Amino acid sequence: MPLVLTDLSDGVLTVTLADEANRNALSSQLVEELHDALDAADADPEVRVVVLTNSGRVFCAGADLSERSSGEGGGTRKPVDPSLLFSRFAESPKVYVGRIAGHCVAGGMGLAAAMDISIAVDDARFGFTETRVGVAPAMISVVCLPKMRPADARAAFLRGNRFLAPEAARIGLINEAVPPHEIDAAVAAVVADVLACGPGALAAAKQLLARVPGMPVDEAFAWTGELSASLFRSDEAAEGMRAFLDKRPPPWIP
Repeated sequence: MPLVLTDLSDGVLTVTLADEANRNALSSQLVEELHDALDAADADPEVRVVVLTNSGRVFCAGADLSERSSGEGGGTRKPVDPSLLFSRFAESPKVYVGRIAGHCVAGGMGLAAAMDISIAVDDARFGFTETRVGVAPAMISVVCLPKMRPADARAAFLRGNRFLAPEAARIGLINEAVPPHEIDAAVAAVVADVLACGPGALAAAKQLLARVPGMPVDEAFAWTGELSASLFRSDEAAEGMRAFLDKRPPPWIP
């Protein structure tokens, strides 16, 4: 049975982690199927936004400890390095929205933090629980630490305790925590905003987010100046500005 389900509608691809029996742990099979879904999303021009969500009460429980402890793997090819999964969201030209409808711990925290925008139900529990089983939140620190205040990161990493989604939002791991009955409306509002933006402009904005923070100031101004000029020369910008002046929707809105 597949562990990752996909559904495409009006430019929005919903990717659902569906291994409820294993609490959507990052087993070799689930990671392999998730990579396949993301490859398809990135290659499909019809996909404008990807919503990553879960079935069951757990968004993602992190590494599959039974698989790790036995040294066994699954899937039809060599297990993928989890770091490749966490890093690919920032590198993708598509916008990834996390609809976190359940608990999220350990490696699941990396998935949540790697999303461009994440919204969680407010009764979901989060936590860097790795230290409670004798390991550390190593690879996920690469995507989590840039979003967190150092004091919050130190406490969360070293205590290994669990905390509710509003606290995860306060420390920057996710964007918002809402009551369960409001999550679909909150995600829909984010998706509608994204769909109102030009696909090329969104891809460029993601490049800015990924590259500018690590650049020297002079290099950043030089590169962003070239990027800005190329965007203003694009067909997408020409059409977008015409639509704005004509007071009509641009053609990329579904």
